[in-house]
Amino acid sequence: MAAAWCVGIGLAVLTTVTLVGWIAAPRTALGPGLPGVFRTAVNFWLVAHHAGFSLPGGRVGLLPLGLVVLPGVLLYRSGGWMIRTARAPRPVRGVRGADPTMTVVVQVALALAVPYAVLAALLALAATTPVVRPSAWQALLACLVVAAVAGGLGAGRALGAARGKRVRTGMGALLRLLPERPRSLVIGVLGALGVLVASGAVLAGVSLAMHLSQATALFDELAPGVVGGALLLLIEVVYLPNAVIWGMAYAVGPGFAVGTGTSVSPTGVFLDMVPSFPPLAALPEPGPAPALSLLAVATPFLAGAVGGILSVRAMPSSVHEAAPMWGFLTGAMTGAVAAVLAALSGGPLGGGRLTVMGPSPWRVGLMAALEVGIAAAIAAWVFNWRILRRSAGPSDRPEPPKERRRSGRKEPAVPTGKRAGRPQRRTPAAPKPAETPPSPPPAPRPPRRPPVMADPVEFEEAEPVLTPRRPRRPRVREPLDSPAPTPPEPPADRRKREEPAEPTDPEPAETKAEAEAAPDRQEPSRHRDEPERTETRGGAIYVLRDEPAED
Repeated sequence: MAAAWCVGIGLAVLTTVTLVGWIAAPRTALGPGLPGVFRTAVNFWLVAHHAGFSLPGGRVGLLPLGLVVLPGVLLYRSGGWMIRTARAPRPVRGVRGADPTMTVVVQVALALAVPYAVLAALLALAATTPVVRPSAWQALLACLVVAAVAGGLGAGRALGAARGKRVRTGMGALLRLLPERPRSLVIGVLGALGVLVASGAVLAGVSLAMHLSQATALFDELAPGVVGGALLLLIEVVYLPNAVIWGMAYAVGPGFAVGTGTSVSPTGVFLDMVPSFPPLAALPEPGPAPALSLLAVATPFLAGAVGGILSVRAMPSSVHEAAPMWGFLTGAMTGAVAAVLAALSGGPLGGGRLTVMGPSPWRVGLMAALEVGIAAAIAAWVFNWRILRRSAGPSDRPEPPKERRRSGRKEPAVPTGKRAGRPQRRTPAAPKPAETPPSPPPAPRPPRRPPVMADPVEFEEAEPVLTPRRPRRPRVREPLDSPAPTPPEPPADRRKREEPAEPTDPEPAETKAEAEAAPDRQEPSRHRDEPERTETRGGAIYVLRDEPAED
C-alpha cells in the first residue's frame, strides 16, 4: 500500500509538470496526445530514480541528482508511516537479548522497496516507445536502492521517536543502531565527506558568480519564454548537485571532463565545444587553471584531518597504536563514497563527443582515498596522543602529603649555590595563640528502649486476696455400741493453765501412715462436757482441765 501511494503521488506531480510543458511547447515534442504526456512523465519519474534511457542517437546517463529528492521524501515518509502503523517489534528468535530494532528497520525497508521496484519495472516496460526506451533492469535496481535507503532512514527515525529518543534525522537514528566501532568510522566518513562537498559547492558557486553574465547571455539566446524559462530554471536547479560533485572532483585533483578529449582540473583546462546549457557557462577559460582555484587542492587534507579527529573522538575507548590505522580506514571509506558520487553525477549524453561527461569515478576515488587517508591517519595519531597525554598527566604528578595539603603552608626552600655555606637567619616565630581546651564530648544518650507494659500484679497498695480455706479433716466418730473411751488421767492437784499456742490453719486430711508418723500431733478439740476440752479465744487455743476435789 505504501509503495503504491509513493508511485501514485510521484507520477501525479511529474505528470502535472509535463502537462504544463506540453501545453506551452509544441505538442509533437512530447508525443501525440495525452498518452504521450503520460509516457514522458513516466520517463521523468524513472530519471528521478537515476534510471537512464536510450535514444536512437545514443544513451542518456547524465541525469539530474536533484530530482531524487521527490521520491526520496515520499519514501522517507512512507517508511515512518509503516513503523507507526505496525505492531511493536518482537525479539529475534534464537538470539537471547538481541535488539530487534535493526531487524525491524531492514524488514520495513525491504517491504517497501521490493513492491516499489517491481512497479517501477512494470512502468518502464509500459513507457517503452520506438524513440525512447527506458532500461527495465536499471529501473528495477535503481528504484530498489532508492526505496531501501530512504525507507530505512524514515523507519529508523520513526522507531527512535516511538521509543522516546530525541532524534532529528534518520541518519542519526541509524547511527545509534550501529555498533560503537563502525559508528565511529561512519561519523569520520561523514565529516570528511561534508568538507569535500562543501569545497565543491564553494567552487561551483564562486565560478558561477564570476561567469554570471555569460550564463545570462546564453539564457537569453535560448529565448524559452515564460513557461519554458520556468521549466529551464527548474532543470538547472535539479542539476546543481551534479555541479557540486564536479567541483569536489576538481578539488580532489582529477577534475572532470565535458566531452571526449577534454579536462578541467588544477593542472590545466582543456575544452572544446560544449552544449548550450546556461550552467556550463561557469567553466573556466581554456589554459592554466585559475590561481584562486588552486587553494582548493588543500581541501582533501583538511577533510582528512576532520575525519580522523571525529573518528577518534567517537571511539568508545583509546586505540593507542591503532589510531593511524583507523584514520586511514576512514580515508579509504571516504574515497569509496566519493567514487560512487562521481559515478552518479556523470554519464553519457547521447552519442559522439558527449559520451564522456563528468569525473572519472576510479580516479576520484583513488585520489580521495590517498589524500584523505594519509591526512586522517596523521590527525588521528596526533589527536589520540593528546588524549592519552591529557588523561595520563594528572596521575603521573606526585601527590603532596595530606598534612601539607590541608594546612596550605609551603616548606622552606633549601639554599643552593653561594648561600649554601652561610648560616641561615632565624626569624622569630610568631607567638602562637593560646589553645582553647577542647570542649568535652557530649554525654552519650542512653539507648532508647522499647516501652515495657506494667506488671498487672504489682500495685502500690496490695489488696487482700481471700483464698479458699482448706477442707477440715473429717472427725472420726466411734460407733454407739463401742465402749466409751476412758478419759485420760488428769494431772494432780489443780487445773493447770497452759500457754496459748499459736493459731494454725487446719491441715487437710492426712493418711493413716502420716498419722502414725506424727503421734505427738494435737488431737481435735473435744466437747465442752468432756472432762478435758479446748477453747479458742482471741485467736489462742486454751486447754481446760478439771482438777480433782481435795479430800
